[in-house]
Amino acid sequence: MANEVTTFSNAGLPQLNSLVSALRGLQQASATTGFAILKMDKTGHWVYGADQTEVEDGSLWAVNPFSFVHGYIAWGDGVVLGEKMVSISNPKPVIDAAPVGASRGWEDQIGMSLKCMSGEDAGLEVRFSSTSVGGKRGVQDLGTKLAEQVDKDQTKPVAIILLKREHYQHKSYGRIFTPVFEITKWASMDPEVQPELELAPPAAAGRRRPKSA
Repeated sequence: MANEVTTFSNAGLPQLNSLVSALRGLQQASATTGFAILKMDKTGHWVYGADQTEVEDGSLWAVNPFSFVHGYIAWGDGVVLGEKMVSISNPKPVIDAAPVGASRGWEDQIGMSLKCMSGEDAGLEVRFSSTSVGGKRGVQDLGTKLAEQVDKDQTKPVAIILLKREHYQHKSYGRIFTPVFEITKWASMDPEVQPELELAPPAAAGRRRPKSA
């Protein structure tokens, strides 16, 4: 699991020599490979990338414990006009006036990085960021559980999760879907200790990919 590390230091997580080496290795790799963007669409489906490819049902994802970030983003007509994000181990960045055309000014945003560990997308690295109440709550809840896990067992700080959803009924907008990160187990970051991944059965309807097709 060593390659699931990016940048998240001095935030109460185990500071081990093996993690430092892994961090440096992935920092160099991520500069060239980049990450796909993961999100939940308005219909409650998890999708990633420019083609809105739907995430495979039952696939397992490893959450990078060093990748949690917070900050601000400014949107304008579906386009990101500005984004300032830092590790949650640091104070939120200082912002000035929002970019011209930003429909809502600067919005609070938090996020994290994940890597697919099973199925068709195994090896895919993605970033999930959210400004919504439900999305931010999902990341915050996961971060709280991570902190509790590190307090109990620093040798297994990597959450292996299923990407799920829940919903509520809004009086004006109808059914609103929100992300759920269901932890299936905790894993080590030691490359010699790989988790045994138990795959969830696929949904009866199968997988739709890509959604735009």
